[in-house]
Amino acid sequence: MSQAKVDACLNHIEQVIIGKRDIAQLSLTALLAGGHVLLEDVPGVGKTMLVRALAKTLGCHFSRIQFTPDLLPTDVTGVSVFNPKTQQFEYRKGPIVGDIVLADEINRTSPKTQSALLEAMEESSVTVDGQTIKIDQPFFVMATQNPIEYEGTYPLPEAQLDRFLMKLEMGYPTLKEEIQLMNLNKNHKPIEDLAALLSKDDVVTMQQEVEAIHVDQTIQTYIVKLAHATRGFAGVKLGVSPRGAISMMQAAKALSYTKGRTYVLPDDVLYLMPYVWSHRLILTDRGLYEGLTPVTVLKAVSETVDVPLRRDA
Repeated sequence: MSQAKVDACLNHIEQVIIGKRDIAQLSLTALLAGGHVLLEDVPGVGKTMLVRALAKTLGCHFSRIQFTPDLLPTDVTGVSVFNPKTQQFEYRKGPIVGDIVLADEINRTSPKTQSALLEAMEESSVTVDGQTIKIDQPFFVMATQNPIEYEGTYPLPEAQLDRFLMKLEMGYPTLKEEIQLMNLNKNHKPIEDLAALLSKDDVVTMQQEVEAIHVDQTIQTYIVKLAHATRGFAGVKLGVSPRGAISMMQAAKALSYTKGRTYVLPDDVLYLMPYVWSHRLILTDRGLYEGLTPVTVLKAVSETVDVPLRRDA
């Protein structure tokens, strides 16, 4: 049943986003796992459209925060306003208090404002004037950043990058896909016609069902061994943290769910490694000089750890 729902959602999103089914599935996987996504790519490849299509398909409220150098933390979290009638301060919620939030060009704002966003992502709550406001589920943040322009930007520190469950890249469409996109947008924007397939309650139910996905002890050991192998790998300054290992387990459970399974396979872990772990690795200067990348390191690491064999029922 879960796979039927997921396939229907992905088919629905493909009415707007052509040729990016894998990215749409990974985004949905992150949402169902209760995590957040950093989407890094050049302008104009459909990052914003993907988030809007996901929100519309899932029947969730969409809000967008355009990060600029002068954005304040209260512009994200909201602010307390004095009500002269009641003689009390009332909380006016900010755009972060929503269902699916697009944090556009997160690296263009100051670290102080970035921290306000990341705190909300980590705690699923915001604190304004000593008052803690809980953010209801589903709560999913997809932050974007441009990897080309660095002038006037504030790159996210490694400790803050670790807060994102996945880091994804859209990539350019193929020639055929781009022609399809032009035909789709020739007379009107197809995103305006996209109807909701699910509701917020459906999404919350799916998140709860993901929690019930079985992770065998051998799979947990496999994830931990892979994480440990990154820490001692030549050319790596900082490997995958324990939080990164837990994030992998959660992501693997959600991916298994989207594929209609009730258990995690080693293949799920291997598939997710570049998306869940690449942004958590810090390479040494020597490693960078020798041409190492996080993806090549993870591929090499995966070949050093034995894959657990599937046990017969």
